[in-house]
Amino acid sequence: MGKRTGPTNPLLKQLIDDLKKTSYKIHSPFLLAVAEKLNKPRRQRVEVNIADINRNANEGDVIIVPGVVLGYGELEKKVTISAWRFSKPALEKIKKSNSIAISIEELVKKNPRGTGVKIMC
Repeated sequence: MGKRTGPTNPLLKQLIDDLKKTSYKIHSPFLLAVAEKLNKPRRQRVEVNIADINRNANEGDVIIVPGVVLGYGELEKKVTISAWRFSKPALEKIKKSNSIAISIEELVKKNPRGTGVKIMC
């Protein structure tokens, strides 16, 4: 069995390092949990469909997906979704429902402690 090396994408590595540093700086277990979920091997990383977000979110929720948001299903609620990456169909459906798609970095700048943010895995 090969040695686990973690993510190879330099942007993802930088994001994980930034999340960990900020987490230790402001004592935020929320950011540390997101960093640990992003640090998993690719096959174990989170993939969430729009249908899952629609089923589990309430109107006006702020959701973070430590992985990829995929475009299966319809979004009928206005929510703010933050993720590492969005598929093209997912972005189209998010815009169609008047929801907001932002990067994890933007969410951390707005809300570093993660108050009121739901983690979807």
